[in-house]
Formats: sequence, structure tokens, C-alpha cells
Amino acid sequence: MSEAAATKGIGSMPDDWKSALGEAASPEVLESIEARVAEDRARGAVYPPADDVFAAFRLTPFASVRAIILGQDPYHRPGQAHGLAFSVADDCAPLPRSLRNIRAELLSDVGLASPASGSLVPWARHGVLLLNTALTVREGIPGSHGGGLWNPVVDGVLAAIAAKPEPVAFLLWGRRAQDRACNIVSERLPQVLSAHPSPLSAHRGFLGSRPFSRANAALIILGATPIDWSLQ
Repeated sequence: MSEAAATKGIGSMPDDWKSALGEAASPEVLESIEARVAEDRARGAVYPPADDVFAAFRLTPFASVRAIILGQDPYHRPGQAHGLAFSVADDCAPLPRSLRNIRAELLSDVGLASPASGSLVPWARHGVLLLNTALTVREGIPGSHGGGLWNPVVDGVLAAIAAKPEPVAFLLWGRRAQDRACNIVSERLPQVLSAHPSPLSAHRGFLGSRPFSRANAALIILGATPIDWSLQ
């Protein structure tokens, strides 16, 4: 690996999202994050790869957002994180247990079976922003970039989505996600709360919570088109 590749921190956020976020995605904010992440990459692995840090924003343009799933931080093992919350790259095996729980709930809730791949890219293309409260993580150290590093960007994303004129469903999985969105209160922005799908909490309020059908029901009541949750 070249020195440049080893120290590269984050890639480029798409222009439509930069415009929507304003000061939350200013050069000063992004350069500060870039410096911290580059420093950690120079010492060891950071996930996802730099070119994938803003993958969720590339796959789901700001104008297309109709729902958001808010996770915690990226998977912290090699070959898993690729910039979309809870999603893994096509060739990742075995699948993380939290993702297996999500796929099980998808089948139980709306009867949709999942392909062998653990990629959630189809959801991103259907208007679901798959966002973590931290966009990077050091290998083997969950929460290592969650101490406020990404707060300006994530708070800016939530505020920008909340300001959209059309309804957007917020699927908030776990206390951390729910706390980050606690100030977003609007009938136009239904919140669908569930426990986190991790193996530690999935059986205490995620499995059986029917987040996908509840989100669609809320959107339909508001006159919006329901989300296509298929992964095929």
C-alpha cells in the first residue's frame, strides 16, 4: 500500500448532499474529520475503506430520501463495512449476526426472503438512507469514532432530512439512534422505534417489532408511496 493510500481518511461527499447540509459539510468540518481518520488509518485499519465512507450518500441522493435507517457505527471486522449501515459487501461471509436478525425480521414482517448476499444496496436505491451515527471505525474497536467525531455531519443530515417537504420515515434501531433523533418531532416524519438488531438486544424488542410494515403504514397514512423493501 502506498503512503497516500495508507493515510487517506475519507472520500468525497456528493455535491447534492453538501448543498443540503450547508455548514455541517463545510470544508473546515470535513477537513477536521479527514485529519483524524487519516491519522488512525496511518496506524492501522479503519473501516470502511476511504472510497466507501460516503457510499450511502452516493447511492441515495438527497432528493430521493423517503426513509432513513439509523445505525450506530460500521462493522469493525475486515471485509464487512462498505459505507451502508448494517449492509456488507457482496462477498462477505459469514454474515454479521445483526444483519441475519434484520433479514429474519424482513421475512417475518413482510414476507420477503433475502438473497445470499448481505448487501442492502437495493434499499439504498429505493430511497432508504442507510446511515450510521459514526461513519468510520477502527478495526476491532467498536465505537472508536463515535465520540463526537461525526456529530456535525450526522446532525446536519438529520436536520436536512427533517426539513424536506415530503414525508420521511425514521426507522430508529437502538437507544443511540433514538437519542440522536429525539428532537425530530413532526407528523410528517413518523418514527418507527425498535431495539437494536444485535444479538444482545434483538430478542428484547427488535424481532417481532415489524419495522418495515409499520414504516410503510405510516407513509401510506401521510399519502406517500410505501418503500419497496425487496432485496432481490
